[in-house]
Order: sequence, then C-alpha cells, then structure tokens
Amino acid sequence: MTVDPVCKTVITHHHAAAAIRIYGGHLYYFDSLQCRETFDQDPDRYTANAPGRTLTVGVMGSASGDLSPEQIRLARELGRAIGKRKFGLITGACPGLPWETCAGFKEVGGFSVGISPGLSEEEHLHRYHSPNDLFDMIIFTGSGLMGREVINIRSSDFVVILGGHSGTLGEFSIAYDEGKLIGVVDGSGGITTIVDEIVKVVSKPTGSNVLKDGNPERLLETMVDYYTRKHYQRPSVFMG
Repeated sequence: MTVDPVCKTVITHHHAAAAIRIYGGHLYYFDSLQCRETFDQDPDRYTANAPGRTLTVGVMGSASGDLSPEQIRLARELGRAIGKRKFGLITGACPGLPWETCAGFKEVGGFSVGISPGLSEEEHLHRYHSPNDLFDMIIFTGSGLMGREVINIRSSDFVVILGGHSGTLGEFSIAYDEGKLIGVVDGSGGITTIVDEIVKVVSKPTGSNVLKDGNPERLLETMVDYYTRKHYQRPSVFMG
C-alpha cells in the first residue's frame, strides 16, 4: 500500500498516480497535481505522513579483465552520484566495475545490496571469487550467474550499464526486454559501444528507454527527470 503524503489518500496502483517525486532518495506518489505542488513547497512537513520507499539503482558492468584508470574513475563517480542522492545501490556483489562503483558509493555513504550467485558466503567467496566487503547486505540466491542477473534487474528501479562483457549484455537484454529505464555510461567501453546498434536491431517496443551520457552525475540527473515525468507510469512490463 502506498499513501499520498499530503492528503493521505491510498494510491492503489502506482501507474495511476497523478505524479511522483523523488526526495531524500525516496519515492513519493501523489493522488493529484495539487498534492504534489503542496509537497514541493515544504517536503519535510509531509514525509513523516508516508515514509517513501528508497529508490534503487542497479549497476551492471565488467566483473573481470583489466580496468583502465578512466573506467575506474567513471565507476567511482557513478557510485558517488548515487550515494549523494541517497539512493540504494544494487550490484551483483562481484569484482570489477560494480565493485568500483560500490567503493565510490561508500565514500558518500548509503545502503548497498549485493545479489550473489552463490548459495552461501563460502560459495560466494571461493567458487565465484567475489568480494564480501562494501556491501551492507548480500543476498545469497544460489541461482548461479545467469539466475542472479534476473534478480538484479527486477530489484532495481533504474539500471545503469558500465562497460561490460557477455554477462552485462545479458543484463542489458533482460532490462530492455522487461521495459526498464536504462542508463549507459558513454566512454566506459565494453558493450556500451554497441548499445545503439543492439536497440536498432532488436526494434522491440517494450517500453524501455535508453539514456546515454559520458558524465555519470548528469546521466543520473537525466534518468531521475525522465522517470518522474513519464517512466513511473509503466516502470516495467509487469505493470500491465
């Protein structure tokens, strides 16, 4: 159940809300544009009426291979941008660019969730050779690498692609097929260099929208704007 923080009306279906706001890293849904305008005038007055859910950003990218200084810089910058907005961060609890993003995220502070392919911490560490630091919570799925990808995507409000090989391509494909809002960090290499071609070839109207920018801070800002104006009405294909 979601409640309009101003008039306290129950919002039965998120896509039917008249408007939304993202404030303090949380999502708030409104029954009318007037309620949203009232909220905007003094948000702190109303947030206690209906504590919003933390918006989560899923970051998918290269977990292996040599990382360039520029890729590391972009990943750290992305993590800091997510943390400054007080969003939650979801990754595959893996090394590489997702780990570097977590490092930037924790510089600012925030709640980081890792979705592990392993069924235990032991398997996570020694079978999948993945880190267990920088995460406030690790969810051990036991689903393997491919199964873990689906959980990553479906648990994220936004999906950001950073570099990436075949695994990241799979995550991009799931996100696109399921109508997610996707951000692509230009200049990060990997599959980000062929995203436009992939979308053109696929040519499938899933409701997904792909936004690109070489500046992680600006990319996130653009994604927030697009989500609050339009994408929230159908954030995935499961909204009907």
